Amino acid sequence: MLRFADRETTRLLQAGDPDPVERINPAGASGIFLTCEHAGRAVPAALGDLGVSPADMDRHIAYDVGAEGVARGLSERLDAALVLQRYSRLVIDCNRPLEAQDCVVRESDGTVVPANADVSDRERRSRFVEIHQPLHEAIAVALDQRRAAGRPSLLVSVHSFTPIMRASGAVRDFELGLLYNHDARLAERLAEMFRAANPGVAVKLNAPYHVDDVSDFTIPVHGERRGIPHVLVEVRNDLINDARGQQEWADRLAGPLRLAAKSFEGNA
Repeated sequence: MLRFADRETTRLLQAGDPDPVERINPAGASGIFLTCEHAGRAVPAALGDLGVSPADMDRHIAYDVGAEGVARGLSERLDAALVLQRYSRLVIDCNRPLEAQDCVVRESDGTVVPANADVSDRERRSRFVEIHQPLHEAIAVALDQRRAAGRPSLLVSVHSFTPIMRASGAVRDFELGLLYNHDARLAERLAEMFRAANPGVAVKLNAPYHVDDVSDFTIPVHGERRGIPHVLVEVRNDLINDARGQQEWADRLAGPLRLAAKSFEGNA
């Protein structure tokens, strides 16, 4: 059972700040359960603009460009529950453990984040308790309720990646990454189904990075610990940076996800 730290009185989020969590179609009939940890770009009023320019807040360093639109499209097409996170990953990265160095980043892909330069342990924990923790409590509660009701669950975490890392010059010349840690079942099955439906589209496993216990949260905590099939989906963000691209990729992914999920019926 996932256990969270006791809540404490904090002053980060104020009246007018958005709730960290948005739940879409919670009663969806699908066995697929969607999350989108880097959907939003909100910043608590108390943190101002983080010292980051509007142009940088439009980049992948602040949120997963296009991931929210793809996740919402999948929720609609699959009749699947979806949990979204509203705050920028420059405030706190909700797919990192608190102990991870980049849970609160001082610099991201060449951009310094002044508001994070001297963040104290107390401030770091405040962001975790008020933003990160509610998201993962919502995911845990929903998955617990599904299990109690005898409903199967396959966890699909929706993300996007930049084609070029400015700081290193690294180029990612593929369209779709399917990521996992210790359990490759759903990633491999989805890759098979996606390639069959989308010939000519480059799909890679565990790229542009791989999931691990130190630098990731959702898959290890909600997928592996529960023993349910899971995959982290990464779509290249230049393909989904507008509504048309997001809908196209929701269409592309929905059918293969539905077929892949059938492989686990009775076992999820």
